[in-house]
Amino acid sequence: MSKVFAEIDDKLASWIRGQQMFFVATAPEVGGHINLSPKGPIESLQVLDPHTIAYLDLIGSGAETVAHLRQNGRICVMLCAFQGPPRILRMHGRGTVLAPAVSAPCAEPGLSAVAVPGPELPAATAMTMPAAVRLSTPTVSRS
Repeated sequence: MSKVFAEIDDKLASWIRGQQMFFVATAPEVGGHINLSPKGPIESLQVLDPHTIAYLDLIGSGAETVAHLRQNGRICVMLCAFQGPPRILRMHGRGTVLAPAVSAPCAEPGLSAVAVPGPELPAATAMTMPAAVRLSTPTVSRS
């Protein structure tokens, strides 16, 4: 059994910011294969509101995530604790891909409004904005 959250509250957002990295999974509508990729640094992911996150896809990432999202919008973002108490958070939702502007002004409406603060990051290939439909953590049993 898992615990399902209604939204990303301040406590959950703080835990998200404290993780080292995250994982993104997408799949094509029919056939093909599931794409599961590690992402980071964690500063490339931001909580925008109780139901929306955004992350920058950095150079080195393939284009499968973008292709799958443009095809069907389905995405799962997963974070897991590598330190402290065991915890896994899965955010299932629908994603939107915003292409970065080659030069100002912004090439995609809404992209300029989403600023991802933090250290200078390598060039981004895209910004993905998943809207969480289901937030859950598996129940950890202790013997």
